[in-house]
Amino acid sequence: MMETIDDLFRRFEQLNEIGAALSSERDLNRLLEKILLAAKAITHADGGTLYLLTKEGQHLHFEIVRTDSLGIALGGTTGLPISGLFHDLPLQTADGSPNNHLVAAFAANTGQTVNIPDAYTAEGFDFSGTRAFDQRTGYRSQSFLTVPMKNHEGNLIGVLQLLNALHPDTGQVCVFSQADQRLAESLASQAAIVLNNRQLLYQLEALFEGFIQAINVAIDDKSPYTGGHCQRVPELTMMLARAVNATQEGPLAQVHLSDKDFYELRIAALLHDCGKVTTPVHVVDKATKLQTLYDRIHEIDTRWEVIKRDALVRQWQAIAQGAAAAQAQAECAAFCAQCDADRDFLHRANLGGERMAEADVQRVRHIGSHYRWQTPAGTEAALLSDEEIDNLMVRAGTLNAAEREIINHHIVATIKMLQSLPWPQHLQNVPEYAGGHHERMDGTGYPNGLKREQMSWQARMMGIADIFEALTAHDRPYKQAMPLSQALDILRGFKERGHIDPDLYEVFVRQQVYRQYAEAFLAPEQRDC
Repeated sequence: MMETIDDLFRRFEQLNEIGAALSSERDLNRLLEKILLAAKAITHADGGTLYLLTKEGQHLHFEIVRTDSLGIALGGTTGLPISGLFHDLPLQTADGSPNNHLVAAFAANTGQTVNIPDAYTAEGFDFSGTRAFDQRTGYRSQSFLTVPMKNHEGNLIGVLQLLNALHPDTGQVCVFSQADQRLAESLASQAAIVLNNRQLLYQLEALFEGFIQAINVAIDDKSPYTGGHCQRVPELTMMLARAVNATQEGPLAQVHLSDKDFYELRIAALLHDCGKVTTPVHVVDKATKLQTLYDRIHEIDTRWEVIKRDALVRQWQAIAQGAAAAQAQAECAAFCAQCDADRDFLHRANLGGERMAEADVQRVRHIGSHYRWQTPAGTEAALLSDEEIDNLMVRAGTLNAAEREIINHHIVATIKMLQSLPWPQHLQNVPEYAGGHHERMDGTGYPNGLKREQMSWQARMMGIADIFEALTAHDRPYKQAMPLSQALDILRGFKERGHIDPDLYEVFVRQQVYRQYAEAFLAPEQRDC
């Protein structure tokens, strides 16, 4: 069949359009599918297969299979797997020699295009598998065009194989023409470069994400009490983002995140606490209010023993001076019992909690100044120093104001670290998303005191995820694992006080994002609603 100049020109124009379309495709599965479908279209082929070289470079792996007349569509965006139906093609035989009996392996090994008019009469290749396929399906495999795909460095990355060229007018199976072959080779060359670039990009992205994960593991490993936070917050953030995309009514109905937006948000969520690498371990790991490098409650226990010893000395001194023994002993026993009760109270106060009652705060202050003990230097001192009193009176958690400032500084460090990086265009918003998860809608958050309208939806999503993960975490030393119902009550309070975005809160509750997260990360006893 002779083609006119117009026909050839039209097909070359089609080739250029295909090349442009391939260059803009980010998804690897869709890219592979587009390559094969484009090759079939430009050569009028009924079927085709796209193979990729395996990682070890010893086999060709079936990636996409299409045969229009049989309705076969496997791999790519179909969601139908190829594994188990077609086995990888070895490029070498058992003795190590090239496996050139298979036409796809021959093209891969030699780098030559193979154009076969009829597989049933071709010599030098093993088409037994093709004949078995035809026998099972009633198909007639005839013309084959097999083209190696090489990147810009000349390295093989795959093979494109087309089956049964169809005459554009009659629809009858015919031979792949020389024009078909040149077009297929040109397309394979373009596709190989695009595919290689996409694979390199995926490898770089995988390396980048692996480095982020390594940072997060190091941060989580700094403390057994916050371990997993850097892993769980991104998961919850993405759950909420998907729920926002699924919202069909209300203020968020018009908010839609693209694949690019999801990726950018995920990277930001993974990096939201990267500044914690600067936070001192003894602050991150502060399990009790009196802990520094060790828990100083045991020093106070020693002082109690000195106070009780002195009480016993006073008892015997009083008896020696003529006081009634029974009365002296009773007074000493009552005093020591009160010491034990107050000591036990300080132990409980030292553990921290969600909220310390005002009466308990005043009791700490009273105990600290009421009891006196004799120091090793022989001087008299209050049971608790001012610094110890301040720590024991911390109303929530275990961190005092100065330590909380140190912890809070991690977000400043996070912003500085992220803003210093040369982000590509599609990740330009990572510093803003990651740096805003401690801001509040009413402007009372930190570090910049931003208000709701000054923040992106993504940063507000991360704020909710960060809070809810902390509320439900079961590895905090100062509180029991919180049930889901209690965490939701507290989160509602945050919404009512203007700390979190109310519209996102409604999506979080209405679409039961909390339940999805609970099923994945919370203990069964926490899932009470």
